[in-house]
Amino acid sequence: MENAKLQFVLKGFNEVTGCRIFAFEGVGADRSRTDFTVKTDMSLVRRYGIRLQELPLLCRAMLERKHEDDLVERTFTFTEEDMGVFADSAAARALAAKQRKPARRPATTTQLGTAWRFPQP
Repeated sequence: MENAKLQFVLKGFNEVTGCRIFAFEGVGADRSRTDFTVKTDMSLVRRYGIRLQELPLLCRAMLERKHEDDLVERTFTFTEEDMGVFADSAAARALAAKQRKPARRPATTTQLGTAWRFPQP
């Protein structure tokens, strides 16, 4: 299986004793298929403020990074270190968005000309 062409498709997940285990299928350029799993600790997910909707994408991104190293491993764990890196980058994005200037609003038709009109009694 050629690693550069491997695509990971989410097949589903199971809950096991406070952990969520995601099942992925790696599909190679030659259409060969290999099963992978990623285990996440749900208490750590809550501690780092990761939304449940983000977990499958984060796990897939981790698989893509790990699989570039040409590992033969098929079972992975989304570790506390991985979650910390995500939480730090999310905090940095939020801070950058907060520091951006708000977009200028165009003048509305009710505001046009009010600067030169005299107040009406």
